[in-house]
Amino acid sequence: MYFKQFYLGCLAHASYLIGSSGEAAVIDPQRDVDQYIDEAADHGLEIKYIIETHLHADFVSGHRELAERTGAEIVFGWKANAEFAYMGVHDGDELSVGDVTLRIFETPGHTPEGISILALHGDREQLFTGDTLFIGDVGRPDLVGSKGYSPEQMAGMLYDSLHEKLLVLNDEVEVYPAHGAGSLCGRNMSRETMSTIGEQRKFNYALQPMPKEDFVKMMTTDLPEVPAYFPKDIEMNRTGAAPLGELAEADRLTPDQVQQLQAEGHMVLDVRSAAAYGVGHVPESVNIGLGGQFASWAGTLIPMGTPIVIVAEDDASVSESVMRLARIGLDSVKGALDGGVYAWDKAGFGLTEVPQMPVDELKARIDEEASLQIVDVRRPTEFSGGHVPTAVNTQLANVVESAGRFDPSKPTAVICGSGYRSSAATSLFERMGFKELFNVVVGTSAWVAASYEVDGAKG
Repeated sequence: MYFKQFYLGCLAHASYLIGSSGEAAVIDPQRDVDQYIDEAADHGLEIKYIIETHLHADFVSGHRELAERTGAEIVFGWKANAEFAYMGVHDGDELSVGDVTLRIFETPGHTPEGISILALHGDREQLFTGDTLFIGDVGRPDLVGSKGYSPEQMAGMLYDSLHEKLLVLNDEVEVYPAHGAGSLCGRNMSRETMSTIGEQRKFNYALQPMPKEDFVKMMTTDLPEVPAYFPKDIEMNRTGAAPLGELAEADRLTPDQVQQLQAEGHMVLDVRSAAAYGVGHVPESVNIGLGGQFASWAGTLIPMGTPIVIVAEDDASVSESVMRLARIGLDSVKGALDGGVYAWDKAGFGLTEVPQMPVDELKARIDEEASLQIVDVRRPTEFSGGHVPTAVNTQLANVVESAGRFDPSKPTAVICGSGYRSSAATSLFERMGFKELFNVVVGTSAWVAASYEVDGAKG
């Protein structure tokens, strides 16, 4: 048997290729599918099935393109109601891939159509759990929106799926989920990308013995907001996304062209690091660095369909940006600034700076400058775990909506855990007219490491 996990850190997404005797199945593919085709060919395998554990919300799947290029059959749980030809499987159905048997479990709870797949090959049993069971967590029950089920109903289904389908399996069964730490499809995922049923039975907080009512309450309390792009990605996956080859390449644009497009409503997206952005950037551009969870934050902060112009350090970064945006359905890149900020500056257009403030300077300014306002853009649970005194919390996803809480005429220091999210937030504040902005370098992590005072929940 051949087996490989493909892990995409930007989206904390895991997909899989499993093969035997010249046949293969791909489970939960990402949108760019060349790697599965190449890997299968390298090992003499023909892709027979493309299995989706559910209609994904946080990324766009490549199932349609992969099926068109390989002739493989797309497999979903029978409740998916996808708008293309697919095999709808039921509880107990079995598929064969060479000598491997793939047994289907219907495991609704994260979504109504969710399935898990138990791969049987000799003494080895591998369970592909999609977003039903993660390492250290379970799937959120609130992502189906108004599809006829409340989060409480979905959480009840999830409890039954876990206890009646998955936890009855042997402790030695290997567990392979669709996501790891950083995904918005759960709340407490481990950085590990595989485990066993036995380990999860012991250490996963959501699998500890408790009444169903307590589980439902726990799973529906203090849930993070659902990113705006999630429902749109679900529908793209239901209809089947266009092949990547059909997307236009990003044109290289002159500074004059970029300025004109910006005036017409295009968003200028600067994908450089916070430090590079701070030194100088196109005025009112949005900074989401490629070095972090770029795709997730782009989907959260940029409305679907917004025309985008990329600013990057080189052509390779432009291409990477376009690909990573396409993975979440942002197919609206119209071009890239040819030559980057150097070309912009050389053409005589002004650059804007955001000073990068180390924590010792922040400490001194807190002591000396009463007018300084500190905005902590981490999630509320992070904030409540400890924050800079006088800081006010508004998570990055809500910065635009909550900007009225702050005075744009006052100096404003923005902080997160590392400086990545806070740089994105400074760019949003800049677009809203804040004039004296500072990005706190290395954020709260550096503040704590310096042994400065930390307050409890506030804001």
